Amino acid sequence: MPRRFADKVALVTGAATGIGRATALAFAAEGARVVVADIAAEGATTVADIRAVGGSAIYVRCDVAEPADVAAMVEAAVRFGGRIDCAFNNAGIEGVRAPLATQPDDAWARVLAVNLSGVRHCLKHELAHMLARGGGGAIVNCASILGVVAYADASAYVAAKHGVVGLTRAAALEVAARGIRVNAVCPAFIETPMLARAGVLDDPTARAAAETLHPISRLGRAEEIAAATLFLCSEEASFVTGHALLADGGYVSR
Repeated sequence: MPRRFADKVALVTGAATGIGRATALAFAAEGARVVVADIAAEGATTVADIRAVGGSAIYVRCDVAEPADVAAMVEAAVRFGGRIDCAFNNAGIEGVRAPLATQPDDAWARVLAVNLSGVRHCLKHELAHMLARGGGGAIVNCASILGVVAYADASAYVAAKHGVVGLTRAAALEVAARGIRVNAVCPAFIETPMLARAGVLDDPTARAAAETLHPISRLGRAEEIAAATLFLCSEEASFVTGHALLADGGYVSR
């Protein structure tokens, strides 16, 4: 079977663990050379796993909340691959859950800095590169079901992810005529370290409660979000841009 991303270069942020790691591995399995970006040094493990099966990848340390880091990341990606064909702007944090009336200002600021401004910084530099080389390319931003609906005591995360969906649509309009597609993927509750930190995976009662939120009656898998992301980056989605794809087990329909 032909590999959809043979001879392509893919950039994935937040690729040390969870959805980002699964997506980096999926891109590599489909033939892409992969730039694994993360603030955590465990990104090097993702690279080692790609190389162990004959793939090509590099690790770049990047805090997406820092514009200079993002500019350097994109420069490193272009040095490595000669170009960027696909990007998955996935890096994000869950933040501190608290009612808005008592939410610490610094907690709000950090979630917005990473989850929204971080996506903006990535888009800015990725698009600048794609436009400078004459256009063409595909970008997917990781939003969330909370970019479409809301959740109590998570105002910063909800605001940031709603912002990602709006930013995705605005960017898509700006570059559509240049052959660059910009979409978002909106996961529900996925079995990742983020959900583990929330105490959901190891607590049978909490896990069961999370599973029942999805009409499909289970949590999602990181590999399922990776598959949705690769579809949006592929030629199979060549007429899709400005779209926020729900990968949510029916959560929003419920």
